[in-house]
Amino acid sequence: MANPTITQLAADLAAGRTTSRKLTEEALARIEDPKGEGKRAFIKVWKDQALAAADASDGLRKAGLVPSPLAGIPVSIKNLCDVAGETTLSGSKALDDAEPAKADAPVVARLRAAGAVIVGSTNMSEFAFSGVGFNPHYGTPGNPADRTRVPGGSSAGAAVSVADRMAVAALGTDTGGSVRIPAAVCGLVGFKPTARRVPIDGVVPLSTSLDSIGPLANSVEDCAIVDAVFAAEPISVPDAAPLAGLRFAIPRHFVMDELDATVAKAFEHACTALAAKGVKIEQIDLAELNELPAINAKGGFAASEAYAWHKELIARRGPDYDQLVYPRIMRGKDMTAADYIDLLAKRADLCRRVSAITSNYDAVIMPTCAIVAPTINEVSTPEGFTKKNMLLLRNTTVGNFLDRCGISLPCHAAGELPVGFMLMGEAMADRRILAMARSVAPVVAAH
Repeated sequence: MANPTITQLAADLAAGRTTSRKLTEEALARIEDPKGEGKRAFIKVWKDQALAAADASDGLRKAGLVPSPLAGIPVSIKNLCDVAGETTLSGSKALDDAEPAKADAPVVARLRAAGAVIVGSTNMSEFAFSGVGFNPHYGTPGNPADRTRVPGGSSAGAAVSVADRMAVAALGTDTGGSVRIPAAVCGLVGFKPTARRVPIDGVVPLSTSLDSIGPLANSVEDCAIVDAVFAAEPISVPDAAPLAGLRFAIPRHFVMDELDATVAKAFEHACTALAAKGVKIEQIDLAELNELPAINAKGGFAASEAYAWHKELIARRGPDYDQLVYPRIMRGKDMTAADYIDLLAKRADLCRRVSAITSNYDAVIMPTCAIVAPTINEVSTPEGFTKKNMLLLRNTTVGNFLDRCGISLPCHAAGELPVGFMLMGEAMADRRILAMARSVAPVVAAH
């Protein structure tokens, strides 16, 4: 049975068919189930606070006070968000002696103001620096489609919390694909907004140039609701865009290389289904994307900006870092100010040149990830980890570097491992992408 959506549960709450207390107790029971993934999906669980918030929500509802469709709905937040009075660990042991946060991060405060019930803080790749979702400190939650496989990262616990009904929606972050990758390989919808729309204050940064905060949820509509809360915009779900006449572009270069058979088949079926609905799909030359590896060869924004933030912590706690993450941060040590300024100029130039081509289309489409979720065993060696991490991240990083919005939609056949279908829009075309995704999602979901 499909997981319930925010819209469905909001209707049930309004009609008195359920209560926030009941929804929250059910979510907490799944987290606590010893046979489930709760102990690996969550780093912190706030049981007493969640139940108190649920009771308060039920009381407010009886008085006719319902601040948003999220009111009374259990949600999870990623472990790099500040919560007042809590130590923000960011999936690491190296921050366990840090001062507790003095205030909630703005995105957390906005969830609370919308009436959401925050059940806990989810596990993640340490410091958000991988697309795999592996964590040596707090365990690696098993993929809901196959527990021997990774859930994707870095918002690993976020995806598992939603797929396993420990939360109805999750706050994730996306610096190179960390919302869209776990959504894709866990069979969920994941939305990456244009970065500037949502504040990243009070969130441990990976790369301040690339970091964005977005939702993982069970539907496009759910993502639109949560995204509006994160951005402090009026909550509304955009009308579904008519499919007939839409023009989608598939880049021939970079993003279609080395696809595994399951991904290639699912993406081809999705494109065929959309074409049958009147969508015009064109393969385009976008050789500009081939420049990305050279532009980022010295480590890019993630390594340079991460090292600037981590250098003092590494000097003090370096041995406590995940040894697969540590060398990725340390690449930033050798980047000079000139390298960084050059990187800024090359990003602006590439954004301009690519947009001149892609702005003629309604969206650029591609598989979210080149591969399905690898097994935990396959990423247990440094070589295996590096290769699979690169293939998981490759397509999604394009949108972060180009400062775009994007959404991953499930497009796999029943019984197959989850595969994501990605729509990438221009910068600030977020509402347009959500409107198109509403129409695309049911067509590409080949169940």
